[in-house]
Parts: sequence; C-alpha cells; structure tokens
Amino acid sequence: MTSAADDVTSDSEPRRGSRMAAVMREDERVTALELFFDLVFVLALTQCTTLMSHDPSWAGMAKGLAVLGVLWWSWGGYAWLTSVVDPEEGAVRLVMFGAMAAMLVAALGVPGAFGGTALLFACAYGVVRAAHIMLFVLASRGDPGLRRSVTGLAISTAVGVGLLVAAAFAGGALRGTLWGIALLLDVGGPFLFGAEGWKLVPGHFAERHGAIIIIALGESIVAIGVGASQDVDAGVVVAAVLGTAVAAALWWTYFDVVALVAARRLGQAAEGRERNEMARDSYSYIHYLMVAGIVLIALGLKKTLAHVGDPLTTETAVAMLGGAALYLLAHIAFRLRNVGTLNRQRLVCAIILIALVPVAVHLASLATLAILAAVLAALILYEALRFADAREQVRRELAGGTRPA
Repeated sequence: MTSAADDVTSDSEPRRGSRMAAVMREDERVTALELFFDLVFVLALTQCTTLMSHDPSWAGMAKGLAVLGVLWWSWGGYAWLTSVVDPEEGAVRLVMFGAMAAMLVAALGVPGAFGGTALLFACAYGVVRAAHIMLFVLASRGDPGLRRSVTGLAISTAVGVGLLVAAAFAGGALRGTLWGIALLLDVGGPFLFGAEGWKLVPGHFAERHGAIIIIALGESIVAIGVGASQDVDAGVVVAAVLGTAVAAALWWTYFDVVALVAARRLGQAAEGRERNEMARDSYSYIHYLMVAGIVLIALGLKKTLAHVGDPLTTETAVAMLGGAALYLLAHIAFRLRNVGTLNRQRLVCAIILIALVPVAVHLASLATLAILAAVLAALILYEALRFADAREQVRRELAGGTRPA
C-alpha cells in the first residue's frame, strides 16, 4: 500500500516534469490568456490607423495595409497555434507573455515602420514569429505531418523576417519591394508547403476570429474618440452617433448569422486537408480583408470627426466608403468559400458604396458618414425582412444549440 504522501508525490511529479512541454488543447473554449494576448493587437490596429492618418495618401494607405498584413499574419499564426496547444499550460504561458511584449514593441514601431523605427519593428516582429515557431516545434513532437508543416513555415518566416530587416536599411522603391516580397512569402507559405499537416479545433478557431473582428470594431470606436476635435459641438455628437451606428451595422452583418453558419460549416468539414484549407481561406485570408476594411473605415471616421464640415479627400473617401465595400466583399467571398452561394444584396451594396466615392468628395464628411450609415442600415433591414424565416431558423438551430431537423 502507498501512503498519502506517496500518492501526492506520484501525482505531482508528472506535472512538474511536463511543465516545459506543450499541452494539447482538449476543448473549444477561448481562454482568458488568448483574449489577453489579443488586447495587444488592439494597439497594433490603432497604430496602423495612425500610420495612415499621418500620411493619408495612396502610398500611406498602402504602407498601413502592408504593416497590417504582416501583423495580421503573426496574430493568425498564434490562432492556429492555440487551436493545437493549451496556451495556459506548461511553458506556453510564459512564451505567450514574451510574445505579447514583443508584439507591443512592434506595435510601438508601426508609425515609423517605413522610417526611423523600421529596424525596431522588424526585430520585434522577428521575436514574435520566432516564439510562435518555437512553440509549434514543441507541439509537433511525435507528429511528423505537423512537424513538416512547421518546418516549411519556419523557412518562409525566417526569409520574410530577414527581408524586413534588410528593408530597414534600404530606401525608396527598394524598401517597398522588400516589404511586398516579405508579405507575399508570409501569405503564400501555406500554399507552397501544403495544408495537410496542420491541426485545429473548429469551434475554437472560429470563435477566436470572431473575437478579433470585435477587437477591430472596438478600434473603430477608439478612432471616433481620437478623431473628435476638442470642441464637442453638435456636429461632432452627430458624427459620433453615426460612427457608432456604422460599427454596430458592421457587427450585425457578421455576427447575426454569417459567423454562426461559417463556424458550423468548418466543423462539418472533413478533418485534415479539407478543414485546414477552409480555415486558411475563410479565416486566415478572407478575415484579413474584413479587418483591413474596418481599419480603413476607422481612418475615415477619424478624419470625419476631426472636421465634420469639410469634405473628405479622395483617399479618405475611398478609405471610408471603399473600406465598407471591402468588408462586404469579404463577406461575399466568405459565403462563397463556405457554402458556395452568392450574396447578391451585399454585392449590390458594395457597388453602391464604391460608386458614391466621386460624390463624397463634394459633400461634408458628416453627410458622407450619414450616407454610409443609411446604406448599411438599409442592407440590414432588407435582409431582416427578406430572410426573416431563414434567419430565425438558423439562429434557433445554431445559436440556440439545437440540431437541424
């Protein structure tokens, strides 16, 4: 027989011995540490808007979206990682904290990512990616398929980070070219090395990306406050209300039905290549377009709140109306990829918003914001009335937790 002390020792020794190992995820719950990690990404999004706000030209917006692209891909890497391992167990927790610090430093370097803080940004970004690869190496022990995928990712990541470091010492067109190649390598890596070896928990993966949409929408609310002039007059108040209405409409179009259907479709996909490719296309790629659209809208909101009576420039009008159109077009692509059908009303709405850009440059920015809010509200009203029965059935089956008949 063993004593109670022996039982305690035998139970505790494996735990001590496994503290440096990666613990595989067993449930679909998004953990508190993941949400904590995501908060750092809020600053990164805000800094991307700041970068574009300081240089609201075509080149400035291209730089902002490029920086957003590499930051998004690094965040997405951790979403894939924590859908394999439990981030709150073993050494993963400590490495996640380190990655948060590195992401914060990278975010601080975003406004000068193409200038004075380019090297700081590249090095901090490299640390974020190195921590990610290291944790994936731990998670892939005993899994040859996952290890091959991680090895391929490590190669493309190392080359991409190296190009960003080189870009810090370059200038002009060469710097932009190096950035473009680095981003292309990051995005193209999964295509080059295949999707067979990756693993994910569908419910967790979908919920994690839904949370990042909320965070991006929160950043648009922050842009309203940051952009407001010191004198809060009636125009600023109206703009703030309309900006909140736009953010609410963006939330509605995603979370009312779309997110529920997509999460179910991902869960129904066959485990392995089919599910991994769907997750890659629908969430890693298409969700970047959604977040980019929200960031562009935030830029338009920030400029509107600063001068509600002045027209937007062509660039900022494209950012606000074109950003909303991009968000809706991403929804269309999301639906096509997941269920193979075309959302015609959102396509029409996106076309209308793009067509309104030449008009917007002649109107007060407050009027442009009002038009955007009205178009989105009309879209939601149409869908709510036209598809009322289908919407109710989907929400009852999925949000209510019941199975379809």
